[in-house]
Amino acid sequence: MFVEERIYTIIPGKTPDFLKLYEEEGMAIQARHLPAMVGYYSSDIGTLNLIVHLWAFDDINQRVALRAQMVADPDWQDYLKKLMPLILHQESRILRPASFFEGRLQTIIDAGKKKLNAQPA
Repeated sequence: MFVEERIYTIIPGKTPDFLKLYEEEGMAIQARHLPAMVGYYSSDIGTLNLIVHLWAFDDINQRVALRAQMVADPDWQDYLKKLMPLILHQESRILRPASFFEGRLQTIIDAGKKKLNAQPA
Protein backbone atom coordinates (compact mmCIF):
# COMPACT_ATOMS: atom_id res chain seq x y z
CA MET A 1 0.00 0.00 0.00
CA PHE A 2 1.08 3.58 -0.60
CA VAL A 3 -0.30 7.09 -0.46
CA GLU A 4 -0.22 9.56 -3.32
CA GLU A 5 0.23 13.15 -2.18
CA ARG A 6 -1.05 15.69 -4.69
CA ILE A 7 -0.14 19.34 -4.14
CA TYR A 8 -1.74 22.18 -6.07
CA THR A 9 -0.65 25.82 -5.96
CA ILE A 10 -3.74 27.90 -6.53
CA ILE A 11 -3.99 31.42 -7.97
CA PRO A 12 -3.92 33.77 -4.93
CA GLY A 13 -7.44 34.48 -3.73
CA LYS A 14 -8.93 31.50 -5.58
CA THR A 15 -8.57 28.78 -2.92
CA PRO A 16 -12.20 29.19 -1.76
CA ASP A 17 -13.35 28.84 -5.38
CA PHE A 18 -11.22 25.71 -5.84
CA LEU A 19 -12.57 24.10 -2.66
CA LYS A 20 -16.18 24.99 -3.46
CA LEU A 21 -15.92 23.57 -6.98
CA TYR A 22 -14.29 20.40 -5.66
CA GLU A 23 -16.94 19.94 -2.97
CA GLU A 24 -19.83 20.56 -5.36
CA GLU A 25 -18.55 18.60 -8.37
CA GLY A 26 -15.13 16.96 -8.16
CA MET A 27 -15.41 14.99 -4.93
CA ALA A 28 -18.35 12.86 -6.10
CA ILE A 29 -16.62 12.07 -9.37
CA GLN A 30 -13.40 11.03 -7.65
CA ALA A 31 -15.33 8.95 -5.13
CA ARG A 32 -16.72 6.91 -8.05
CA HIS A 33 -13.21 6.04 -9.22
CA LEU A 34 -10.62 6.24 -6.44
CA PRO A 35 -10.61 3.86 -3.46
CA ALA A 36 -9.59 5.90 -0.45
CA MET A 37 -9.19 9.60 0.25
CA VAL A 38 -6.90 9.86 3.26
CA GLY A 39 -6.99 13.64 3.61
CA TYR A 40 -7.79 16.94 1.91
CA TYR A 41 -6.23 20.16 3.19
CA SER A 42 -5.51 23.80 2.40
CA SER A 43 -2.48 25.65 3.76
CA ASP A 44 -2.92 28.25 6.48
CA ILE A 45 0.65 28.98 7.60
CA GLY A 46 3.85 28.82 5.57
CA THR A 47 3.48 28.57 1.81
CA LEU A 48 -0.03 29.80 1.09
CA ASN A 49 -2.50 28.99 -1.67
CA LEU A 50 -1.78 25.26 -1.46
CA ILE A 51 -4.27 22.42 -1.65
CA VAL A 52 -2.90 19.05 -0.54
CA HIS A 53 -4.80 15.81 -0.82
CA LEU A 54 -3.82 12.24 -0.07
CA TRP A 55 -5.09 9.04 -1.68
CA ALA A 56 -4.29 5.46 -0.65
CA PHE A 57 -3.78 2.72 -3.22
CA ASP A 58 -2.98 -0.97 -2.90
CA ASP A 59 -0.26 -0.78 -5.55
CA ILE A 60 0.91 1.26 -8.53
CA ASN A 61 -1.09 -0.85 -11.00
CA GLN A 62 -4.30 -0.06 -9.13
CA ARG A 63 -3.44 3.65 -9.19
CA VAL A 64 -2.69 3.64 -12.92
CA ALA A 65 -5.89 1.74 -13.79
CA LEU A 66 -8.22 3.76 -11.57
CA ARG A 67 -6.83 7.14 -12.56
CA ALA A 68 -7.12 6.15 -16.24
CA GLN A 69 -10.79 5.31 -15.69
CA MET A 70 -11.32 8.65 -13.96
CA VAL A 71 -9.54 10.63 -16.67
CA ALA A 72 -11.74 8.93 -19.29
CA ASP A 73 -14.94 9.92 -17.44
CA PRO A 74 -16.68 12.77 -19.34
CA ASP A 75 -17.87 14.25 -16.03
CA TRP A 76 -14.24 14.47 -14.89
CA GLN A 77 -13.24 16.16 -18.14
CA ASP A 78 -16.00 18.75 -17.74
CA TYR A 79 -14.94 19.36 -14.16
CA LEU A 80 -11.28 19.81 -15.15
CA LYS A 81 -12.22 22.52 -17.64
CA LYS A 82 -13.56 24.55 -14.70
CA LEU A 83 -10.77 23.63 -12.27
CA MET A 84 -7.60 24.02 -14.33
CA PRO A 85 -7.81 27.83 -14.70
CA LEU A 86 -7.50 28.06 -10.89
CA ILE A 87 -4.21 26.12 -10.73
CA LEU A 88 -0.73 27.62 -11.12
CA HIS A 89 1.32 24.48 -10.40
CA GLN A 90 0.75 20.86 -9.45
CA GLU A 91 2.91 18.02 -8.25
CA SER A 92 2.47 14.46 -7.10
CA ARG A 93 4.49 12.28 -4.75
CA ILE A 94 4.25 8.61 -3.90
CA LEU A 95 4.64 8.02 -0.16
CA ARG A 96 5.23 4.67 1.49
CA PRO A 97 3.90 4.37 5.03
CA ALA A 98 6.41 3.45 7.71
CA SER A 99 5.94 -0.17 8.78
CA PHE A 100 4.60 0.90 12.18
CA PHE A 101 1.96 3.11 10.49
CA GLU A 102 0.57 0.63 7.95
CA GLY A 103 -2.05 -0.73 10.35
CA ARG A 104 -3.17 2.75 11.36
CA LEU A 105 -3.42 3.82 7.72
CA GLN A 106 -5.63 0.80 7.01
CA THR A 107 -7.81 1.74 10.01
CA ILE A 108 -8.18 5.29 8.65
CA ILE A 109 -9.12 3.95 5.20
CA ASP A 110 -11.62 1.46 6.63
CA ALA A 111 -13.23 4.13 8.84
CA GLY A 112 -13.58 6.45 5.86
CA LYS A 113 -15.22 3.73 3.78
CA LYS A 114 -17.57 2.85 6.63
CA LYS A 115 -18.61 6.50 7.03
CA LEU A 116 -19.05 6.94 3.28
CA ASN A 117 -21.21 3.80 3.05
CA ALA A 118 -23.36 5.01 5.98
CA GLN A 119 -24.27 8.28 4.21
CA PRO A 120 -27.54 8.33 2.28
CA ALA A 121 -27.10 8.30 -1.50
